[in-house]
Amino acid sequence: MGDALRVGLVGAGHISGAYLDTLPRLPGLVLTKVADIDPERARAAAAQAPGAAAVTPDDLFGSDDVDLVLNLTIPLAHAEIALAAIAAGKHVYGEKPLAAETGQAKGLLAAADRAGVRIGCAPDTVLGTGIQTARAALDAGDIGRPVAATAFMTTPGHERWHPAPEFYYLPGGGPLLDMGPYYLTALVTLLGPVRRVAGMSAAPRESRVVGSGPRAGARFPVEVETHVTGVLEHAGGALSTLMMSFDIWAARLPHIEVYGTEGSLSVPDPNSFNGTVAVSREQEQGWTDLPERGGYRGASRGFGVADMARAIANGTDHRASGELAYHVLDVMESLLAAARDGRSVDVASTCARPAPVPLGARPDEA
Repeated sequence: MGDALRVGLVGAGHISGAYLDTLPRLPGLVLTKVADIDPERARAAAAQAPGAAAVTPDDLFGSDDVDLVLNLTIPLAHAEIALAAIAAGKHVYGEKPLAAETGQAKGLLAAADRAGVRIGCAPDTVLGTGIQTARAALDAGDIGRPVAATAFMTTPGHERWHPAPEFYYLPGGGPLLDMGPYYLTALVTLLGPVRRVAGMSAAPRESRVVGSGPRAGARFPVEVETHVTGVLEHAGGALSTLMMSFDIWAARLPHIEVYGTEGSLSVPDPNSFNGTVAVSREQEQGWTDLPERGGYRGASRGFGVADMARAIANGTDHRASGELAYHVLDVMESLLAAARDGRSVDVASTCARPAPVPLGARPDEA
């Protein structure tokens, strides 16, 4: 194991499988413990990771062979689990969002600062070749000065495929807080922080129906807005139009496009690590696919943890940081407030754009 950062995973639900697939091939990391409120689920997950032991959450926080807690619990539990890990002197990397609301998230960052530990947060999809190639194109001036962007996420809802989808429709869920982090983290990575937002929202259906698994047909209530649209003013002046919806059956919309003074940029799905970036420049017809120009190749969920391990070892900044995740959460919360109150809202926080990822770098060296 050498100097590898020892990881304890809390929350062995649906998303844990993606991390369990990735962690064994990442340099600088070793999974030592797995915990879940369901002991059987913890044992099943630990069985996929040779050398890892299934334990209770409290035992994991107290383990001497855990340096970082990987928090994969549901959004409403993110803050509670992270605070327990910080109190035990552990670094934390969590699934998005950072917390259910900014008050909790601010408390996490303050607690981590006092304890001298770090906080990282998904999404790390922005570290792959898709978003990083788009960033390299923008930074090189391929479309001139960015003036606007669009970002669309449309689906009829996760209850069609998820066997226990209720948490998507509770506070801390909804399309903005669930999928918005992918799109907003990409927009901040590409265009910089957001300083003001305006928007509107709706919840057309009061309840939803579980569509798969042993509980198929069960009806449950909706407690959050399920269609959110807004305009974001970036600190650099660009305006991004955002639509996040669990109420659209089909659409032919781009994931993200950026429009500049000399052309347009087509950006791939920010919920993926790769994808084709295309440019259409002034006085050119059609679109031209760009070669990869940045990002971790072959990346998948967990690369942000390895990037964080490298930064801890080297004393440098990690890219999928708590500060970035806090700003994204602040933007989302401000957008919901703007929609509720019918006014534009200044975003109180800011953050730096994370450092670009050189093309083909390893997460332990970039």
